[in-house]
Amino acid sequence: MSGPATGNAIEIANKAQLVEFAESGNKPKSDWRIGTEHEKFGFNLETLENLPYEGPSGIKAMLEGLQRFGWQPQSEEGKVIALTMDGYSVSLEPGGQLELSGAPLETLHQTCTEVHTHLAQVREVGDEIGVGFLGLGFNPKWTVEQTPIMPKGRYGIMKAYMPTRGQHGLDMMFRSCTVQVNLDYGSEADMIKKFRTSLALQPLATALFANSPFTEGKPNGHLSHRSHIWTDTDPDRTGMLPFVFEDGFSFEQYVDYALDVPMYFVYRNGTYIDVSGQSFRDFMNGNLPGLPGERPNLVDWDNHLTTLFPEVRMKRFLEMRGADGGPWRRLCALPAFWVGLLYDEGALDAAWDLVKGWSTEDRHTMRTDVITHALTTKTPDGRTMRELAASVLEIASAGLKARKRLDSFGEDEVHFLNALKTTVETGVTPADEMLARFHGEWNGNVDPVYKEYAY
Repeated sequence: MSGPATGNAIEIANKAQLVEFAESGNKPKSDWRIGTEHEKFGFNLETLENLPYEGPSGIKAMLEGLQRFGWQPQSEEGKVIALTMDGYSVSLEPGGQLELSGAPLETLHQTCTEVHTHLAQVREVGDEIGVGFLGLGFNPKWTVEQTPIMPKGRYGIMKAYMPTRGQHGLDMMFRSCTVQVNLDYGSEADMIKKFRTSLALQPLATALFANSPFTEGKPNGHLSHRSHIWTDTDPDRTGMLPFVFEDGFSFEQYVDYALDVPMYFVYRNGTYIDVSGQSFRDFMNGNLPGLPGERPNLVDWDNHLTTLFPEVRMKRFLEMRGADGGPWRRLCALPAFWVGLLYDEGALDAAWDLVKGWSTEDRHTMRTDVITHALTTKTPDGRTMRELAASVLEIASAGLKARKRLDSFGEDEVHFLNALKTTVETGVTPADEMLARFHGEWNGNVDPVYKEYAY
């Protein structure tokens, strides 16, 4: 989850401005970029406990330590809650998860360098203050009650509202981590094809990146528990968006969907104002109960869009949201997977051909089944998800090869898929691997995960 958007506060007079806002994301292919975001759990190296905000081994100390590398602090009510530098940022999730929101980059080589640099900086500061970071999709040990809340105003609002809309909203906020990639589109038609293809294939990404089999020290019965909690977080703002596959889908239809999602907050003068459950349409008409007589601007709209959590989300780009957080090599593999499929026209056509015949029920069933079964999930044509993954990775490899983006050694981007190819070859997801170790050499103790799967 991002911090508040900033920019030109143009008052919204009509819905057409919101459609134009989405259309303003249209870019020529030469300007398409890759923005990678990844979250990770911080923990005390001695006690394995979640990190508080304050204290010598806390999140504040981590943010202060990172400033030696040139990061500039961003504060809320006098507390540092984010860092920014050269188009990217480090920010806090509700339970102290640390998120890197990467810069918009041209190649996967640059993306992986960015990831490596960030994790090296985090490791340097963390070693000094007794803090480690873990790449999993769900906190393996601690409860919500044992997780400190970070000092960001929006999180207090969300913490109060979430339990009114589902059973797992607080789990999502405080105990989950993801890796996602943000990708551009060239036109409305290009957006539609990319949205449909990527949304249909999100269950495959969930299966390949399944990495959250533990809850409170025990197996939870799922391979991607992070994905499970999204099924009962808030039905107004989550899910597989069946309307995206309907005839007539457009920028305007997505705007209508977003207008109907209840609001969380309005950000004014450095303060989050609680308008949870209220309507953006009422806001546009000056009838918002929480701010009577006031009308929204495009910054308010941009902020509202960050509170929608479907498996693929559109702002002025598309966000792929189906994967669990994971080890660093998979932080590079996730953008490679989607760039290979969506940034080459031939690959996009081939991927769409694989999924265009699936029904709403098919997509829903796969999304539900991969939570527990991952790569053994059945696809609508009777194959396993593992077999589908092999076909899709061939398409993604061809798409990356066609991009011809070479590093200084003359190597293209295809090798960033190697971690996923290994998963398909072995049929073993990260979650499967950890469960085998839990029942074997770890002797039923989850604590070794903090050493063996830390960055």
